[in-house]
Amino acid sequence: MQPGEAAAMMWKATDYGDAGYWDARYKTEKGGAPFDWYRSYAALRPFLRHFVPTSSRVLMLGCGNSLMSEHMAMDGYTEIVNVDISSVVIEMMKQRHEHIPQLTYMEMDVRDMSLFSDTSFESVIDKGTLDALMCGTDASQAASQMLGEVNRVLKQGGIYMLITYGAPSARVQYLKQAGPNWKLTLYILSSSRVEEEINGSASSAELSMEPVPLTENGQLPPGFVLGDLESHYIYVCEKLN
Repeated sequence: MQPGEAAAMMWKATDYGDAGYWDARYKTEKGGAPFDWYRSYAALRPFLRHFVPTSSRVLMLGCGNSLMSEHMAMDGYTEIVNVDISSVVIEMMKQRHEHIPQLTYMEMDVRDMSLFSDTSFESVIDKGTLDALMCGTDASQAASQMLGEVNRVLKQGGIYMLITYGAPSARVQYLKQAGPNWKLTLYILSSSRVEEEINGSASSAELSMEPVPLTENGQLPPGFVLGDLESHYIYVCEKLN
């Protein structure tokens, strides 16, 4: 059980889109070790380095107390703006990373990012934030609001990378609604593949970057079976003209 897990169990999943839930959780975990939901940067690095240039202005949605942005800065990324709905974790991360000029932290609800002008980011990364909103009240509206904002702040030719547990049947409808001109490519990252890449035993990182063929309406092909239930779906959404 992760630090603060017991406290988190006192809350319902429908609280995941609420600032009060996350403030209380991070207060409980204050001073604890950073925690990465889903995959670490080491596991996601082949995808990020392939699709997100290090010179990009990157927006990190729902940053939490993850090490993701710190590791990206160490790997050459020059500007990462981190936002989170929790004022507690934002203050914590500002103090933790005040010595890293590439990182900026801002308290913000991803459903309303009006502080950012249109087309102000080359890349947007979402590691579990959409999933959290989908667990909250008014999930459909919250998802549409967030993805609409992502589409607005993303430059033409920019990349929105969504790392999620959500299969196309549960996510593509929202992606198409928010970004009708997005070019969508899907990858599936299995737990076993992640371990091979982290341990350096994979023959080539490119092997894990073979896209999953989708039907014309953006769904998995008939008969497709997910071999590893702990896999994550990685949607790479390129904003076209």
